[in-house]
Amino acid sequence: MDKYIHEIFKNKVMNKDKLLSFGFFEDNNIFHLQTPLIYDFILSIDITPENIKTTLYDKDTKDEYTLHLNDNFVGNYVGEIRTAYHEMLSKICDSCFDKVVFKSDNAQKVIKYIKQKYNDELEFLWEKFDDNAICRRKDNKKWYIAFMKVKKCKLESLQGESMVEIIDVRVDRDVSFYIDNKHIFAGYHMNKKNWITILLESDIDIDEVYKLIDISYTLAK
Repeated sequence: MDKYIHEIFKNKVMNKDKLLSFGFFEDNNIFHLQTPLIYDFILSIDITPENIKTTLYDKDTKDEYTLHLNDNFVGNYVGEIRTAYHEMLSKICDSCFDKVVFKSDNAQKVIKYIKQKYNDELEFLWEKFDDNAICRRKDNKKWYIAFMKVKKCKLESLQGESMVEIIDVRVDRDVSFYIDNKHIFAGYHMNKKNWITILLESDIDIDEVYKLIDISYTLAK
């Protein structure tokens, strides 16, 4: 997978129905599309859940063209091809892929719970911090939950540089009642007097997480 594809499709998961609606056809679990690009080039795209492969070739000669993948090649001609290539990939990404940043089982359960109970979606407000999201009430736009990815060592008592998924919620009593420094911690990047952090990648009871989300939702009013 070239670096452009990695950047464009970061944190995205293909949606089969959307791919088919866009014009892809499926063959042996591979989604194929051939589409014209500028200067009589044809872009061939193969998509699977694990990989995206592109081939750009001349319509008449069938010769493969690769200069657009190398930033060392400059000029109007290759620049226009490179731009058209990126625009087509971005269009496919926007039309056929869903954004999935938080992938743990508990994160997916929480996202589903929020959608079903409050009809709220994750909002990614910061382009620079695209691993952070929030949900807020519709009536007053106040946050009641924040999703983040942080290094494990950022949470008290834990060690390691690996990234983990967390949520922050507001609570209605002293935070020390909840904190065990195993599943629940003092609020990360929030007021530690009112917010707690829940480590989603743990064996915490998901029903307890739902209760804490409901408390936070109520407090946001």
